[in-house]
Amino acid sequence: LCSSDLAYNCLIHFYKSLLAMPPRLQVLSSALASLVLPSTSRPPSSLVLTSMLRQASLPPWSAWYVSRGQVANDQWGRSHFNWQVDGVNYHVLRTGAFPFIKYHISRRPYEDLQMEDIFYRVLKIMNFGFPTLMYGLAGLFMTKHTEVVTVEGKKITIYFWYKENRGSPN
Repeated sequence: LCSSDLAYNCLIHFYKSLLAMPPRLQVLSSALASLVLPSTSRPPSSLVLTSMLRQASLPPWSAWYVSRGQVANDQWGRSHFNWQVDGVNYHVLRTGAFPFIKYHISRRPYEDLQMEDIFYRVLKIMNFGFPTLMYGLAGLFMTKHTEVVTVEGKKITIYFWYKENRGSPN
């Protein structure tokens, strides 16, 4: 009896959390639509990356998601690479985490990251993308903070697990 009550309460809690997150359902539906109907009117994810770093005053690090329904995924297939913004180099760890694209960015000196990039791509292929899918679905439920970046006149929502302390080196 107790275990069925617990399961019932968990199900009710899950259902209520789904009802309380229409913006998250919109993220999911727009990402699904982007798979079938690619749009040329969405800004490229690379421009969102650059704009976000500028808006955050070139932070030492950042980690966030952007809905693939809001951007054109022009960095598809890239996993670990250097990214220059206003003379500052960043190491970018990037993955498709459906329904998002996930970025982890650290200010670091330029390095040849080609071997790491290949390693991460092979790892994702060997895992059939399941861990990255789970990472994206976790983002639907776990992100607690959002910021808006304006790119090419469009407001793009960036999702964070928590509000970042932009002055912190860690």
